[in-house]
Amino acid sequence: MSAHLDISQVSIEFPTPKGPFKALDKVSLKINKGEFVSLIGHSGCGKSTVLNIVAGLYDATNGGVILDGKEISGPGPERAVVFQNHSLLPWLTAYQNVELAVKQVFGGKKSKTEMTQWINHNLELVHMGHAKDKRPDELSGGMKQRVGIARALAMEPSVLLMDEPFGALDALTRAHLQDSLMEIQKSLNNTVIMITHDVDEAVLLSDRIVMMTNGPEATIGEILKVDLERPRDRLALANNAEYIDYRAQVLTFLYEKQRKVESIAPAKPSLIDICVNKEAS
Repeated sequence: MSAHLDISQVSIEFPTPKGPFKALDKVSLKINKGEFVSLIGHSGCGKSTVLNIVAGLYDATNGGVILDGKEISGPGPERAVVFQNHSLLPWLTAYQNVELAVKQVFGGKKSKTEMTQWINHNLELVHMGHAKDKRPDELSGGMKQRVGIARALAMEPSVLLMDEPFGALDALTRAHLQDSLMEIQKSLNNTVIMITHDVDEAVLLSDRIVMMTNGPEATIGEILKVDLERPRDRLALANNAEYIDYRAQVLTFLYEKQRKVESIAPAKPSLIDICVNKEAS
C-alpha cells in the first residue's frame, strides 16, 4: 500500500551572492494516514524548510512530495499550517478568524447554517466556544493558539503541519495544549507533522521522531519509532522505562552524534547569515 504522504529525495538550494546554498539534501520520508511525526534537530537543520515544502510554500530544487497520489505544487486546504505565532487578525473575534478559513474552503459548499455549526464545532473542539466573541487582545497566549488550531482544523485538512506551535507558551499552558492535541488527533485521525525542539514533547506526542542532521545539506539522520500505548499520560510516563529510553536515544543523537559532526565540520554560513547578507545586498 502506498504512503499517504511521500516526501521523495527532496533537496533545495537558495541563491546567495556567493553561489547556491544547499539547505536540504535528499530528504525522503513516507508517512501513513493518521500518523503523528515530529521533526527535531538543532536550529538551522532545515526542519521548517521541510515543512514549508510539504505546505507548498517552497518549491524543491530536486525531488518532490506526493499526497494521496498527487504531486504537491503550491499551498492547498488539504494541508493546514499552524505556526508558533498564532497569526490571528487582531480586529476580528475568535469566531470571525475561524470563519475566514471556513468561507475560503467551504464557500458555496456549505449553507450559512452549516458553516456556523462547523465554526462553533471547531472552537468547541479546542475548548474555545466560551470565548468565540473575544478578540485576540482579550485572549491569553494559549487561547490564541487554540483559536489558530481551530482555524486550521476547520479547513478539514488531510495533513496538519505545525511549526513549533507551543514554543512560545509557558510550561503549564504547553502541557494543556499537548493533551488537547492528543485528544483531537485521536478523534479526527489527522496526519500530523510537527516541528519541535522539545525532546519530551516529541516522545509524548509522536508515533515516529525524525531526527535531522545539522545543515547545510541537512538530511534525515535517524528515525525513532515510539511504540508507547495510547492514550498517553505524561505523569504515568515520567518513570516509564521505555519512555526514558526513547528520550535518551533522541538526546544522544542531538548532543553526541551531532556534536561530533560540528567539531570536525568546517565553518559554513547558516541560512540566517545568508538571508541577512541577501538583505544587505
